[in-house]
Order: sequence, then structure tokens, then C-alpha cells
Amino acid sequence: MNQWGKEHIPFVFLIDFECKKPQCWKWSDTADLFQFNFDGVTNFKNSNEVKTNNKLGFEFNKTPISFEEYKYKFDQVKKEIEIGNSFLVNLTAKTKINSNYTIAEIFSKANAKYTCYLKDTFVCFSPETFIKIKDGKIFSYPMKGTINAGIPDAKNIILNDSKEISEHATMVDLIRNDLSRVSKNVKVNKYRYYEEIVTQDGNLGQVSSEIIGELAANYCENIGEIIFDLLPAGSISGAPKQKTIQIIAAAEKEDRGYYTGIAGYYDGTNVDSTVLIRYLQNDQYYRSGGGITCNSDAPNEYQEMIDKVYVPLF
Repeated sequence: MNQWGKEHIPFVFLIDFECKKPQCWKWSDTADLFQFNFDGVTNFKNSNEVKTNNKLGFEFNKTPISFEEYKYKFDQVKKEIEIGNSFLVNLTAKTKINSNYTIAEIFSKANAKYTCYLKDTFVCFSPETFIKIKDGKIFSYPMKGTINAGIPDAKNIILNDSKEISEHATMVDLIRNDLSRVSKNVKVNKYRYYEEIVTQDGNLGQVSSEIIGELAANYCENIGEIIFDLLPAGSISGAPKQKTIQIIAAAEKEDRGYYTGIAGYYDGTNVDSTVLIRYLQNDQYYRSGGGITCNSDAPNEYQEMIDKVYVPLF
């Protein structure tokens, strides 16, 4: 990545949560293996679109783990928080899906800010940016806080919820510190703004912030180091990051793989990338989760985990 960055050669990257299976391709080598549409920048050609054989309707049925199974994981995490080993832990789980669409067909029709498909492995339709680099500045947009947008006054409820305020503040502080390792003059440009995302079950409200820093003039030749220094993404790990990663591994008991990893591109000067959330595997398991703090309660977190299991087909 550093070498191609230095030579201003466009490339695409895919990095798993544990950094065990990172992949990087020259842009021209991705089309048959890794397809993407990242905020309008795509290697996905209409001529290659997957046909859905005129299926009458999209079927998407979910069977989450039991509340008891989730609560066992939740209680492990909550105990670690209570004894001071973490302030915020992103806890995730699998939900079994039954659908009449393949993941390739879902990719061809999904409508999200960032969509990508690794052949025969996963489809992702993420609303969350990891980092952007533009004109020598680095931007991050941590997304922390989710609510059913159909609830009356949903925006004001989530923006004034003390648990959500605390969780978001912790995340912004973590990302600000992360960006300070690779850039200077880091500042929070926008704090806790609300957006809505369309799903097949109705809209979800999400809360994000924008953080910005200034990179060194030679940043292109250090693209790889910049990206890996920021991994894993704070919004899907927690704080403090390294101890929290250990807590996650103990509670989830399996690698996440590309789920909650990152994917993105370098166009020769600039970078755009996404956190791989809203993620469906080829084995028909959907992975989702949320941030746990000292103020979290298991029923609400369990429901948030289920609410995030959706496909943006509309």
C-alpha cells in the first residue's frame, strides 16, 4: 500500500477485524473478485449485474440467538466494564437468515452509502465511513447511537438520551486520539448529528460526528501505515481499544473475519473507506451488534442488535 501510494497507483483494499487476512489489489484487478460501490465510486458494471429471474418479492426472515444466549455474552462484557477494564465494548452476534436472494443478488440491488461483495463470501451495505483523505486532510465519521426512526420524536429522544450521549462522547474522544497519531491539528468539526437510513422494516435513526486532521505532505507514501495505525475502527471495538479487543474475543469466542473490518480505495491521491457493518455472509448468517456501557441494559441492546439486521432494498 505504501509503495503503490508513493507511485500514485490506484488500489482497493479489504482488511479483516483481526488483520489476519488483509487483501489489496490494483484497481484494475478487482472486478471479478471484489465488487463495490463506495459513495458513487464503483467498479460494478451494469453489464455484469446479477439477474434475479424476475422474483416476485424479496423474502428476508431472521432468527436471532435467544435472549438468554445474548445475555450471557452481555453479562461477561458488563462485568469487565464494572471492574474498570473498559468504558465501551462493541458486542456482536450472529442472526440466521432465510432469504430467496443470494448475496450476489442482494449486492446488485442494495442501496447504501457503501456496498461491496467479496465473491462467494459476504455482502456488505454499510452506512458508516471509516476514514476519508482529501486535499491532505483526514476525516473520520464515528457512528454511535441507533433508534427506530418510526418512534414519535425519535430524533430528540436519542439526542437527549444520557446513555447515548456518554457512549458517543467516549467514541469521539477515542477517534480524536486515533487521528492524532497520524495527523495534526485534530478537531471535532460536527458533533452528534442525526441521519435516517431506509431499511426493509422502516427507517433507522443514526447519530454521527465529523472529526478532521491535517496530514503530512508526503502522506501518500505512508498510506498503508496510516490506515493500519487506526485499526481496528474504534466504533466497532471500544475504549481503551487493546484491552477491549481482548474482552470482545472472550465474549464472542470466534473471529469476526471481514465483519467490522474495513474496505476502501485509493485513487492516486485521495482515500475513501468504510467500516464493514450491515454484513451478510454466504452461509446466511447476518452479523450485528452495538456498544455496551455501564448504563446499558440487556433487553434494549438485544433489540438493537436485531433491529440492525436489515437489507436496504427499496
